[in-house]
Amino acid sequence: MKRFLLASAALLLSGSSLAQSQITVYSGRAKTFVDPIVQQFERSTGIKVNVRYGTDSQLVAALREEGTRSPADVFWGNSVGALGELAEDGKFLKLTTAMVRGVAPDYVPDDRTWLPTTVRFRVLAYNPNKIKPGDLPDSILDLPKMTALKGRIGWTVSYPSFQDFLAGMIAKHGEATTRQWIAGMKALQPKDYKTSNVGMLEAMRAGEIDVALTNHYYIQRVNRLSYPVETYFFKNGDIGNLGNATGAAILKTSKNRAAATRFLSALTGKDAQTFFLSVNFEYPVIGNIIQPTTMLPFSDVTKRSPRVDPAVLPKNIEKAQRLLREAGLL
Repeated sequence: MKRFLLASAALLLSGSSLAQSQITVYSGRAKTFVDPIVQQFERSTGIKVNVRYGTDSQLVAALREEGTRSPADVFWGNSVGALGELAEDGKFLKLTTAMVRGVAPDYVPDDRTWLPTTVRFRVLAYNPNKIKPGDLPDSILDLPKMTALKGRIGWTVSYPSFQDFLAGMIAKHGEATTRQWIAGMKALQPKDYKTSNVGMLEAMRAGEIDVALTNHYYIQRVNRLSYPVETYFFKNGDIGNLGNATGAAILKTSKNRAAATRFLSALTGKDAQTFFLSVNFEYPVIGNIIQPTTMLPFSDVTKRSPRVDPAVLPKNIEKAQRLLREAGLL
């Protein structure tokens, strides 16, 4: 009997140890960016990582439906909007100051509910064979005045980063100015490429459009293929240069917070940050990472970007979407 009890206890302990060596990650980021990081983390720590993939909106809906029954330990989001929604729902643990130390402070929300993992910047792409940069406006607010570009502008109104940019415009300039900008842009009859930024830049190569509103890394990608596409930054501090982070958080439902903490720390480690830069040209959130010469140094590009608290953007996402619907664009 004693031997049976000891064996049962050992089995229970073994099962408990096994459960505690696993975490579940809900990832709005594509497998291309996640799987190599997960494999390296598993090799170096022995912690098994189960990943559920989906769009940010799908995973936000799943976490809300699952409530306290959710198996998720970590949410790895592709947009500030999704991270902010879940933070407002009270889904995340507050991170320690040690976890955010050394991470680009402009992109850490004041409430420390999530950790930025990379930064993407909004820019204007242009075809240098058709457009001279000196002819482009200092501010994105003046882009609607460029009537010569009528029918020659591309955008992706359904893309989360575009809607985050509009949320930033609302935060920086107000709802009335943002509504006016949308109306002015609509009058230029821009071509909507939905969520396909690469498709939009392919259209630029094909001569369908001359300029496009996009994220900086899409231009870096197509430059490797010798597309006739260049990057244009507006004047320093302009909302058209908004920096938008990806990020990760630990859920209050986590059954293994220690392992989840290790996973978040790995995402801001040198190996992971170098990987994100090399595979997708996203800016690292830590220093001492060598960048391609085709990219502006992080210290320079952040000077061009406006200061907007990341926690403020999600509060304006619904307003941005409403303005787009009112304009008949969504």
